[in-house]
Amino acid sequence: MARPVWTGAISFGLVNVPVQAMSAVRDHDVHFHQLDKKSGARVRNKHVSEKTGREVKNEDIEMGFELNEGNYVTFDKDELSDLRPASTRAIEVTDFVALAEIDPIYYERTYWLVPTDDAARKPYHLLLAAMQDRERAAIGTVVMRNKQYLAAIRPLENALAMSTMRFADEVVPKSDIEGIPSKSSAKPDAKTLRMATQLIDALAAEWNPEQYHDTYAEELKARIKAKGAGKRIVEEEPAVESGGKVLDLMEALRNSVEAAKHPRKQSPAARKPATKKSTAKKSPAKRSSKKAARRSA
Repeated sequence: MARPVWTGAISFGLVNVPVQAMSAVRDHDVHFHQLDKKSGARVRNKHVSEKTGREVKNEDIEMGFELNEGNYVTFDKDELSDLRPASTRAIEVTDFVALAEIDPIYYERTYWLVPTDDAARKPYHLLLAAMQDRERAAIGTVVMRNKQYLAAIRPLENALAMSTMRFADEVVPKSDIEGIPSKSSAKPDAKTLRMATQLIDALAAEWNPEQYHDTYAEELKARIKAKGAGKRIVEEEPAVESGGKVLDLMEALRNSVEAAKHPRKQSPAARKPATKKSTAKKSPAKRSSKKAARRSA
């Protein structure tokens, strides 16, 4: 059973809603260990001094921040621990903002919020219903695992979810990125825009996250299973694409729209219903009787 990563309360005004935070996401990455090819033994990382080449014990290590090349300001680990914020037992809500105004770029990791007991269920559902009615998210701060986070509490699938968020100075502004075209310099003509919107409409679908898969992870796990069972892995030759003609934008859009309209288009021959043919061989007696009948005729 999953364990809560944080236990506390949502605090807004004079109202407290006791909750537990449970991780809402899990990684499916495949993790490997480093092994010695000759012995098969695990290869471990060690703290080694660049100057002496010798291993350094943990108690002899201090933390350093490089001010300039080769010049550090140092801290003991205990000194840094004193600077870390103490874990809090409340998500201090300061604002309720329109949910649609929060750009997804600010979200980091999401947790389900669960009432701690039966007494907490009533204020939990009251807060959920009020936020759903107003389509608002609660913004506040929380300290988990000695780190302070900006957090957004929002209705999600008829429950409350908390997402840790990036602060504004952690988001790289568009103005800092070279090469992004301005809207005025990249304005398309009406005909091209109409074709592009037709393509988007042709590919429009309901959001269904279950239909998307990490095919790389699935193939890797299948290969691990096959190797573990002693099966021989046969590498497939990569397909070599032959050079085709270069399509202009309008032609590419037009062909894409047609392909999207008829994703399973078949040739006329393929659409004809198959007819059953007898595969039974004729016996020699039947063949000879037919030949005799033709001769007599």
